Amino acid sequence: MKKKLFYYLFAVLCTATLFTSCSDDDDNGKNGDDQTEVTDISGNYKGNLVVSIDGSAADPVSQVISIAKSGDQTSQVILSLKKFSFAGQLVGDIEVPCTVEEKDGVQSFSGQKDLKFTTEFGQLLGTLPTSVSGTVKDGKVSMKIGVTVAALGQTVDVAFEGDKMTGNESSEAKISDFVIDSEFVTEQPVIDDENGTIAFKVNDATTNDDLKALIPTFQVSDKATVSPVSGIAQDFSGGKSVEYIVMAEDGTTKVYTVSIVGKNNILKYSFEEWGEQADKTNPDKMKWSSPLPLDELATANNGVAYLKAFDFTNKYNLSYGTLEEKEAGYKGTAAKLITQYTKGAGFGMAPAITPGSLFTGRFEFQAVTNPKEQLKLTKFGISYTKKPLYFKGAFKYKAGDNFVDGSDKNDVKENTGDKDQCGIYALLYEATNEKEEEVILDGNTITNSEYRVAIAQIKDGSDTEDKWVEFNEAFTYFEGKVYDSSKKYKMAIVCSSSKAGDSFKGAVNSTLFVDELEIIGE
Repeated sequence: MKKKLFYYLFAVLCTATLFTSCSDDDDNGKNGDDQTEVTDISGNYKGNLVVSIDGSAADPVSQVISIAKSGDQTSQVILSLKKFSFAGQLVGDIEVPCTVEEKDGVQSFSGQKDLKFTTEFGQLLGTLPTSVSGTVKDGKVSMKIGVTVAALGQTVDVAFEGDKMTGNESSEAKISDFVIDSEFVTEQPVIDDENGTIAFKVNDATTNDDLKALIPTFQVSDKATVSPVSGIAQDFSGGKSVEYIVMAEDGTTKVYTVSIVGKNNILKYSFEEWGEQADKTNPDKMKWSSPLPLDELATANNGVAYLKAFDFTNKYNLSYGTLEEKEAGYKGTAAKLITQYTKGAGFGMAPAITPGSLFTGRFEFQAVTNPKEQLKLTKFGISYTKKPLYFKGAFKYKAGDNFVDGSDKNDVKENTGDKDQCGIYALLYEATNEKEEEVILDGNTITNSEYRVAIAQIKDGSDTEDKWVEFNEAFTYFEGKVYDSSKKYKMAIVCSSSKAGDSFKGAVNSTLFVDELEIIGE
């Protein structure tokens, strides 16, 4: 409480008549006809201002003080601070009329006055002895203000030291590259220089405690300073905004107000938890791991389980197409998808290649040989109640060498020379038709259904040369489609180790890792 009182006191001192004491009521120099001309100290001085309470100093604040002649005589000046700020608050302009004396090449000014103050809390602090003094030598200014508050037994000291400016300093005072690296931030800050605002959005599940610890990092114009500085945690809880005051090299200031302008919903899969699944008809022998939650995420591992069961001689040496990868994830555990050679497997039931797949929805396995029927086993999509904005995540991809074209089961072509790519996309589609009947897209309809509304997909699914690649893609709407909050929707997130796997084309051993998949909606 005492510290807050002093911050308030100092702000009042800066906006009241404290500084008039330098010449209004005190006889600090020669007056009237006896005034003596001294060295002209007029100009702008830039330096650091430090406030101390009982010897405990706050961080230095960059400040510019202007000194201008009052009339024609150099012994009378006006000392001023334009757009003065303190503790992150803009106080205003301060003007200080002073008499200047000179001795041994040093120009000095000083004064004192007793002032009465009442705080914003209604507390009368009494009469406060206040002193001001300063010197200028060889283009360097030094100034001190002292206030004694007997009622609280404490003192406030303000010190300023700076150098005279040349007049060629830059006037640019801008913030750029403003970033808040936090899992709670769904849309990074957008800078509006014209209006001096910086706006960002957060996850709607973010708590006030989370918002109290956000750490902005940013750049400012060359040779400019800023308060508060980059890299310091700020409190955005309860609708609070934070003001950043940028001071250019020449003292020009610009205020930026940073605030949260909205909250987004996040559908996120980090693949840190996996559960065991088993085939209903043969649960003892056909078991595999799948990422949780099992009622949202699905793979085609059940189909691979049947192929493994029929591979009596281990001719195909099959693994499950979607695996838990604990060692090489982007953040912790990832999902690993592999395209496998399955021509002739399962007594000829399997297609020539079987890509590893991961999707929202469910996989309903049946032993079918017709390719069209095989594509119907994947039921894409889960209920989604927001308007999707972005699809984010990270992936790593290694394309296999033997590209197989199995689109014609009777004329499979191998080593075609084509280069495989992975497929990663998110699709919003209408959950019901005109008759209010449920719509379920499968492997045959997900690329051409009239119920598709919007899609977000990676731009390049080629080999990433063993590097993780982040993506953040905006949803784009199909022609004639718009989001209608009165309708029901489903969201299908689809990942495949071979992009053309639904046409039974892909390279053997193409391997895709995916991690940290997110749908950001509002």
